[in-house]
Amino acid sequence: MSISQKLQDRNQNLCELCNTETSKHEYTVSPKNDDSIDNQVALCDTCLSSLDKTDAAFHWRCLEGSIWNPEPSVQALSYRILQNYKEEDWANNLINSVDLDENTVQWALSAFEVADVHKDAFGNVLENGDNVVLTQILNVKGTSFSASKGTVVKRIKLVSDNPEQIEGKINDQTIVILCKFVKKL
Repeated sequence: MSISQKLQDRNQNLCELCNTETSKHEYTVSPKNDDSIDNQVALCDTCLSSLDKTDAAFHWRCLEGSIWNPEPSVQALSYRILQNYKEEDWANNLINSVDLDENTVQWALSAFEVADVHKDAFGNVLENGDNVVLTQILNVKGTSFSASKGTVVKRIKLVSDNPEQIEGKINDQTIVILCKFVKKL
C-alpha cells in the first residue's frame, strides 16, 4: 500500500518505530480503521515484517525511542509490541517506565482481548437459538418445580454480560440456567 504524504511528513519519511529506515507502509493499529492518519503508523519493510515474528526482540529494542513518540498510534503499537516481550527485562523496564494515557493503553491491549464465549458442559460453543438438554436435575428458584435431567430447552438466549449463563423456557417460564448444566443438541 502506498503511504500518504501527510503520514510521510509526520516523521520526515522515516519509520515511526525504528527511526532509521525509510517508511514505505501505512499500518493501521487495530481495532481502529484507516479513515485517519491518527490511527496509522508509518513503517519500514523491516518493522512491518518483524511484527509477526516471535524472535525479533533484538530488533524491537528500537521501541525504547518510539514509545515516547507524541502520536498515540505510535505509542499504542509500541506498547502492544512490548507486551509480547514483557518477560524480558529490557521490555518490562520500558513498559514500567512509560506513563501513557489510559485510552492509549486500552487501544494497545485491545489486541489481546478474547471475547467471552458461552460453552456447554462439554466445551461446545453455544449460540443464541440453540437447543440444549439439561445434564442434571435443577431446582428452579422462585418456582414450585424442578427441571429434570434430560429436559430439552429450545431456542436459548445467551446472557450477554455473563458467559456462564443462558436463558431458556421450561414449563412456560423463562429461567436462567448455568452453562455447565447443559449439553448442546
